[in-house]
Amino acid sequence: MKPDTKLDTLRRLPLFAGASARELRAVSKVVDEIDVPAGYTLTRQGELGHELVFIVDGSAEVSRDGRRINRVRDGDIVGEIAVLTRGERTATVTTTTPTRALVVTARDFWTLLERVPSLRFKVLEKFAAHVAAA
Repeated sequence: MKPDTKLDTLRRLPLFAGASARELRAVSKVVDEIDVPAGYTLTRQGELGHELVFIVDGSAEVSRDGRRINRVRDGDIVGEIAVLTRGERTATVTTTTPTRALVVTARDFWTLLERVPSLRFKVLEKFAAHVAAA
């Protein structure tokens, strides 16, 4: 993905709404784009969470203990609870359509927030709202 395209993609994600151009450039340096087929497991319940996944195009089913509990689609975040708590995945997320996503490792995410303090509050505030709504 070209840098300008990646910036445009990040700008469309609700998590980064309101982020400055400088903040978006910093994020773009640590995210990787992936394309996965339908049926691909993005996260598995009980495993340690080592990355965040931002769904760009596509959809996935969220299940806990084998039961479907939610569906995620364009703009949604997957894996934030495990990354924030540095713990285990609380659910399994499996794509239901071919999906394009952006991925950032937990280590790069925390380093980003340390290096770009102006982004820290914005991101953590949105994570808190997202978790509260779940």
